[in-house]
Amino acid sequence: MEETSTSKLKKMLKKKKKKKRLTAKDFLSTGSTLPNLACTGRYQCGFAKGKYYFIVGDSISGKTFLSLTCLAEASISPSFDDYRFIYDNAEDGALMDIKKFFGGGVFRRIEWPGKHCSFTIEEFYYHVDDALKQKKPFIYILDSMDSLSSKPEADKFNEHKKAHQKGRDAPGSYGDGKAKISSTHLRRLLTPLRKSGSILIIISQTRDSLGFGFEKKARSGGHSLRFYATIEMWSSVVKKIRKTVRGKPRQLGVHCKIQIKKNRITGRERAITIPIFHSFGIDNIGSCVDYLVDENHWRKVEGIIKAKDFHFKGTKENLIKYIEGRGMEKDLYSLVGEVWNEIEEACIVERKKRY
Repeated sequence: MEETSTSKLKKMLKKKKKKKRLTAKDFLSTGSTLPNLACTGRYQCGFAKGKYYFIVGDSISGKTFLSLTCLAEASISPSFDDYRFIYDNAEDGALMDIKKFFGGGVFRRIEWPGKHCSFTIEEFYYHVDDALKQKKPFIYILDSMDSLSSKPEADKFNEHKKAHQKGRDAPGSYGDGKAKISSTHLRRLLTPLRKSGSILIIISQTRDSLGFGFEKKARSGGHSLRFYATIEMWSSVVKKIRKTVRGKPRQLGVHCKIQIKKNRITGRERAITIPIFHSFGIDNIGSCVDYLVDENHWRKVEGIIKAKDFHFKGTKENLIKYIEGRGMEKDLYSLVGEVWNEIEEACIVERKKRY
């Protein structure tokens, strides 16, 4: 006897939809093992496809380097072969040698200012909307939100200018309205981003907090920039990296602290430190070695590191050369991931399940 259409429908409704488990192909690496772990708990995964990310930081704290390193990772990943690389250099501040630091793939594929350079916050959201309508996934980086003006701000400027020319005072402040604009426009992008698998990264600059409380740093743009973000990441300079050359200390780079202040992937707020060199960029291997020493997985006595897993004993620089020379980078990153997750598991509170 044939099943009735009603019984078939009931069976279909009873079937539970299995939630797809995200794999490495669903993520973009930040290009640095420790930030990846801080974001997802996976050493090779940083930003999930189809989401919006918010990077806030001090000046020269690695915000631009980190975002462009994401493009470098995308350029060598087959999962992003069909993606556009849109770099909205609104503040015209990224003047480094793109090919040298991020590779030929980024140099060839990156879409530079001109067509995609925003001057107002309205233009920025229009540019993202135009990119979404082209039905081709993309990684869009806005660098930065602070450099954008707005139509209300421009109107107020013209009002003040005309009043000045006529010898009068113009009432009102320069309230730019950017927070209100982001509140309405950013929300509209979330579903199209998810459907296309595109990634949006917005960079913002810190400001000294003038209010009361424990926070010494603040940023502009309104609450929606944090509210809609999958991850909110803050960067700051911990200290400068120096080397004595010809009897004088020379700056080679900075130690950059990256703090996850909001995380919808793991729910965990974590902080890590990575070195960024002026002549090289993010030193991923160096940061991993430092992490294993800091967490007492490897011992360091009088500048000599005993890397038991790699059967090596020597200075940090010689250890890095040893790892690079033998192509052991992935072994190092995997080891850091194991140590990271061992620590995370040790922090789990064991309780009887209530539900």
